Amino acid sequence: MKELLTKRFQETEQVLRDTLEQSAESVSRAAEMIIEAYQNKHGIFLFGNGGSAADAQHMAGELNGRFLKERHPLKAQALVGDAATVTCIANDYSYEQVFARQLLANAEAGDVAFGFSTSGNSRNVAEAFKAAKTIGVKTIAMTGPGGGAVGAEADVLIEIPSAFTPHVQEVGTVIYHCLCEQIEQRLFG
Repeated sequence: MKELLTKRFQETEQVLRDTLEQSAESVSRAAEMIIEAYQNKHGIFLFGNGGSAADAQHMAGELNGRFLKERHPLKAQALVGDAATVTCIANDYSYEQVFARQLLANAEAGDVAFGFSTSGNSRNVAEAFKAAKTIGVKTIAMTGPGGGAVGAEADVLIEIPSAFTPHVQEVGTVIYHCLCEQIEQRLFG
């Protein structure tokens, strides 16, 4: 077990370094986009599939509740947790539309859509970004290497350069925790 731990910890450390070198500017642009939305009384909608859905809920919770500071709650909604809505849209339209239709129903120009997709090829996340653009919602994607179809639709792509899904998810958590910390510092001092 120690051998496996050592291997995975060393790999994760390298992915963290590589991501910092490659994507620090993108993370900064994402932070500015979210902060600007909050300063203008807008919010953020988060979504993804599987582990990415959990990440969307995790980040929404940090923003609705608190991250490190006791402060006013921030408008953040994960579009993954309402089973009736998700299954209704999937059944009546298609699974590709589960996030797009929720954005069209609830978001407005000035809001931010944040899509998580380890592969970068989640069709429902890409379709949500297409819908977001039609209503003036800015988009942030966090993906593995290359960005895929999701990255191609995003205003800001945060790319994590690892083909190993667990490392993309681990480093993604570090990134959205840094985003939450920066948002709190800028908005609440």
